[in-house]
Amino acid sequence: MATVTETVYGTSEEGHVMSEKVSSLATNIYKEFERMIKKYDEDVVKELMPLIVGLLEGLDQSLSDKQEADVELELLRDDNEQLLTQYEREKQLRKGAEQVSLRKIYDVK
Repeated sequence: MATVTETVYGTSEEGHVMSEKVSSLATNIYKEFERMIKKYDEDVVKELMPLIVGLLEGLDQSLSDKQEADVELELLRDDNEQLLTQYEREKQLRKGAEQVSLRKIYDVK
């Protein structure tokens, strides 16, 4: 599983961790906003900034949800593999027990 470097943002009370992908994207967008502000004025991005921040937060949450789902899926796959192994073992034991029972029946007669 790939390791993701994370960046903390927000207040210290929130303690939210932003994924490296979203952090990098946010940095690039911020640099572009700075360039636009220098060239035109801050009014150019004033209405757009909150929308972009909300979009980045939503993207970060989606990535976090996906990572949690990936971990849960891996755990479920492991559980499934263990259950399948246990089922096959039980199946073999029952088959062996049936063969022993049949031998006893035929040996008695």
